[in-house]
Amino acid sequence: MIRIFNQYIPSRALILLAGEVAIISGSFALAIVMQFGEGSSVMFHDSHTLWKIALIALLAFACSHFMELYDLQQLNRPNEMYTRVFVLVGALSLLLAALTYFFPGLILGRRVFLAGLCIMSLTWVLWRWTYIHVFFHPALLERVYVLGDGEHARRIVEAIRTRAELGMELVGWTGEEGEGPSNSESIAHTLRDLENLGAVKRVIVAMTNRRSVMPVNELLDLRLSGVRVEDGTTLLEKISGKIEIDELRPSWLIFRDGFRLAPRYWFWRRIVSTLLASTLSIITLPLIPIIVILIKLSSSGPVLYKQRRAGFRGQTFYCYKFRTMRADAEADSGPTWATDDDPRITKVGKILRRMRLDEIPQLWNILRGDMAFVGPRPERPEFVAQLSAVIPYYGLRHLTRPGLTGWAQINYGYGSSVEEAKEKLRYDLYYLRNVSVMLDLVIVFYTMRAVLIGRGVR
Repeated sequence: MIRIFNQYIPSRALILLAGEVAIISGSFALAIVMQFGEGSSVMFHDSHTLWKIALIALLAFACSHFMELYDLQQLNRPNEMYTRVFVLVGALSLLLAALTYFFPGLILGRRVFLAGLCIMSLTWVLWRWTYIHVFFHPALLERVYVLGDGEHARRIVEAIRTRAELGMELVGWTGEEGEGPSNSESIAHTLRDLENLGAVKRVIVAMTNRRSVMPVNELLDLRLSGVRVEDGTTLLEKISGKIEIDELRPSWLIFRDGFRLAPRYWFWRRIVSTLLASTLSIITLPLIPIIVILIKLSSSGPVLYKQRRAGFRGQTFYCYKFRTMRADAEADSGPTWATDDDPRITKVGKILRRMRLDEIPQLWNILRGDMAFVGPRPERPEFVAQLSAVIPYYGLRHLTRPGLTGWAQINYGYGSSVEEAKEKLRYDLYYLRNVSVMLDLVIVFYTMRAVLIGRGVR
């Protein structure tokens, strides 16, 4: 896996992206050659032509992202994927037609445009078919052995078996039924056999009790013979985008790279948050009168709803939202999590939540400095006290200002129980360890898709 913008991306995903960029660019380049023949060389020497092709490739990438065509876990449903490719081509056609209508200078020529789309449609599907059948062939998979038999190891084994994009083939693991080595000598014997047979390219260490049973000498021999030996916690972080906390040791937090919470980062983060909040405030300003009228007509009570939330280093602040529940929603129950089909939510409130419009007033919290644009979700102090008592390392999420969106929000959504809050913390710790301005911008990019498809709403 390759680390880009503090995010781990499978190398196969980059190959897929590079291939599609080449196909899109090549399709329109071929269309120009077919249309102009020998005169096409003059067009290619014109930088405007190259910029137009690059713009088409960029728009195609954006459409692919919003249609989740780069989610490699979708590759096990090829028929659905091919359908999405043709839908994408149609959407791209409409988008390019609209752009060239308003900006005629962007057009390459009607015949070039139509020919390029036809060539792209066929070659895109052909590339996807080739990618699935070639890059996921068993001969190209990395043979892996998992050392460990606890829940930690089971998570890794499950990921290897279900996520083809990782490019791994499970040779075996300590907890496999019928294998069952449970002491240092038996595990060492298994590793010596693996080394002698040359059966593996990587050993993943996911043992709960390492001090008493981990075969250090055998692992060192494997490492020196060219076999990659990797820590299970680190691998899970890379492939899942979260940090496991059940077996997390304080030494891992102390000595690992990351958790760079330097003041200079907060300075640039504050600038980016202010710019994004200001821009979004201007864009959504025309919607505010409409939202106010709809809330007033749908139910009695104030338009704005304020609630105490825990912020930076646990300091409380008032978080503002458009009211989506009845005015007396917690009069009898007290602080409670929202649930699916919550009866307290009004009809207009459901629409506002689905489109994330209820969170527009939080832009004021960002401009004030109570929140950042990207960060962990701000929780209520009552829930923080409850969760901190039962979830280890929960207080670490308050080392940064809470955000309007965040890594946990786009990967998991809303949490309404202790176990769901624990799962979100795993994503929050990943964000804290890999925090950067570029990662913030990546999260904003993914948030745009989540808003459009209504993911993580409750």
